[in-house]
Amino acid sequence: MDTNKKEIATLGAGCFWCVEAVFQRLKGVESVVSGYMGGEVKHPTYSDICTGTTGHAEVCRLTYDPSVISFEDILQIFWYTHDPTTLNRQGNDKGTQYRSAIFYHDETQHEIATRSKAAADASGDWTDPIVTEISPIDTFYPAENYHQDYYNANPGQGYCAYIITPKVQKLRKQFKEKLKNDV
Repeated sequence: MDTNKKEIATLGAGCFWCVEAVFQRLKGVESVVSGYMGGEVKHPTYSDICTGTTGHAEVCRLTYDPSVISFEDILQIFWYTHDPTTLNRQGNDKGTQYRSAIFYHDETQHEIATRSKAAADASGDWTDPIVTEISPIDTFYPAENYHQDYYNANPGQGYCAYIITPKVQKLRKQFKEKLKNDV
């Protein structure tokens, strides 16, 4: 087994600042890059995405070590840290760019994502059905530099303090054993 093998997961769960803040705290996740995926416009900007007309979702591309954290574990945390039952919306963030999405990189991820979604839907944790899209990987466009590591750089900013901090606290409470020591 190649212990240096890294894998990539690409997830959309509303605002990418939230997704990034959650997943960069996990053991085995080596990098998280905020960006855009799943739309028609080449090289979209944040301004383009905000119109809701490009078809892109705000996503995060995670590079992780599968010998430390599995794709299954990543998806378990994905389901737990956002509402996968609201179509094109997370809280007050509304529009197709905020949709819940798993962009799979290979057939194994596709199978795992499909099983994980079915299990999450059957769990009874949500009263409404899960609407998360499961789609093949598309072109990933990294977001502008000021979006990267946003929560860590701006924890006192209003959105961060009121929306992201509670998600991070929930993560710490539920998945303490999966967190890096320095967070």
